[in-house]
Amino acid sequence: MGQCYGKTIPTVRDSDGTTITTITSVAGDSDHPLPATPVNNNVPSVKNTPARSSANSPWPSPYPHGVVAGVTPSPARSTPRRFFKRPFPPPSPAKHIKASLARRFGHAKPPTEGPIPEDGTAEPDQSLDKNFGYNKNFGAKYELGKEIGRGHFGHTCHAKGKKGDLKDLPLAVKIISKAKMTTAISIEDVRREVKILKALSCHKHLVKFHDACEDANNVYIVMELCEGGELLDRILSRGGKYSEDDAKLIVVQILSVVAFCHLQGVVHRDLKPENFLFTSRNEDADMKLIDFGLSDFIRPDERLNDIVGSAYYVAPEVLHRSYSLEADIWSIGVITYILLCGSRPFWARTESGIFRAVLRADPNFEDLPWPSVSPEAKDFVKRLLNKDYRKRMTAAQALTHPWLRSESHPIPLDILVYKLVKSYLHATPLKRAALKALSKALTEDELVYLRAQFRLMEPSKDGRVSLENFKMALIGNATDAMKESRVPDILNAMATLSYRKLDFEEFCAAAISTYQLEALEGWEQIASVAFEHFEREGNRPISVEELARELNVGPTAHSILRDWIRSDGKLSLLGYTKFLHGVTLRSAHMRHH
Repeated sequence: MGQCYGKTIPTVRDSDGTTITTITSVAGDSDHPLPATPVNNNVPSVKNTPARSSANSPWPSPYPHGVVAGVTPSPARSTPRRFFKRPFPPPSPAKHIKASLARRFGHAKPPTEGPIPEDGTAEPDQSLDKNFGYNKNFGAKYELGKEIGRGHFGHTCHAKGKKGDLKDLPLAVKIISKAKMTTAISIEDVRREVKILKALSCHKHLVKFHDACEDANNVYIVMELCEGGELLDRILSRGGKYSEDDAKLIVVQILSVVAFCHLQGVVHRDLKPENFLFTSRNEDADMKLIDFGLSDFIRPDERLNDIVGSAYYVAPEVLHRSYSLEADIWSIGVITYILLCGSRPFWARTESGIFRAVLRADPNFEDLPWPSVSPEAKDFVKRLLNKDYRKRMTAAQALTHPWLRSESHPIPLDILVYKLVKSYLHATPLKRAALKALSKALTEDELVYLRAQFRLMEPSKDGRVSLENFKMALIGNATDAMKESRVPDILNAMATLSYRKLDFEEFCAAAISTYQLEALEGWEQIASVAFEHFEREGNRPISVEELARELNVGPTAHSILRDWIRSDGKLSLLGYTKFLHGVTLRSAHMRHH
């Protein structure tokens, strides 16, 4: 639903005297330059440095380069294809954003600032039920103060409790006008935002929810008041960037709360510096994540297709209309890039231009100050800003990265472990043998994360874990959001663990991602060592037909699979690495031609 704590949009004078409005994203295709300096001071703003071309990029896009400004359809839920007036792909995602605004809010012209809204197909309906079932005594419980911010979908005011536990406590109240709720989708957005805030507000770095009220005109979301200002303001006050040590403190807090949300099955979809507030003006104040208006519940194996977010922080797969939790990780990568160098990794003067940069360009790690930034910090950012979402670290994994590694912050349970173990349990014996060989080649950097996850399962005295361990670990972190997202359903697909247990060695084999390992600089060495183990323990003669059955592909892939088998009938090193993550008919066809 937009910014909980959106601030009034500042304006400055350009060199020619023209007034320029600082905006999060441009609603259309017209040029809207961002000012070089913020209002009322001489502190430089976040710089607007163009990204470099990715023609010779070490991170090839997982999407065809022919689809640049357009978006591709996906089988994911929520947006019927009949919504579009032209065949896929359209010329620019910005066109969808304009149309979806009109669908959601029932007006022809979209607002000119704020985050990209969710797509919707419902037409305005005057008979909509706008009764939320919230408390109707807001005026009796709270005293409303001055406005402190205005966002895309509502505005926020100071408030004070009149009675009960909140008496005389300073609060923030987000006010959403019912008159603006002109579609069933916009009403459901408000319900979902309240539901998510209520379920997740127990986390240290997530804004605390107190109450939800309504009257005939508005919905009121009552939250804790964070008086320390936005992360964006602190970046600007520091001259546009943070030192590495200070940036680490910020990034750890971001990763901690995002890892919590992801475990609960909630994807935020609008992570940016404006949506992180400090509790006070103190330099060491805690930071809180706000604004769940664009957030959604997501099942472990589900993919979404709504184009939402803020243009500078939107992930490539969001523009391609098929994404999951990894989209938030990309946004964290953009924030970290800005923290370390003061520049946006992807920039253009129009929204569609920003989207093209996100899809085509790579961040610049050559200009100042990057030569003086540590190799660990650069590697950290690169592993978040990988255009192939399968190769990005999760939030929990990122907390174990060498740049952030510390005993001072706990490592949270990672839902990715459950997804990978589920796949391992359903894999063929040959695939499991290949993964076991790969796990024996892991470096200490990867083992740190796996040891942390194994400990969170609380293995039995014999050092092994069963389905019960996985279940209890999940239950120990459960909230109402986790139930809404049906995260525990993944345990049903892990039922074979009821009859067997995993020791740490096999747990490592089950919980590693080949795609993530491929993103490492040392992948070739890891693969080579793993293949040596596979040669000794798992490689065996295999026919093309059997290999095709292993990979669940048809005869059209046989010509490709023959290249994976040596003259002795066993998998070659190439065949082993390809076999680790499989091949689809489509990718086999593309490789063949």
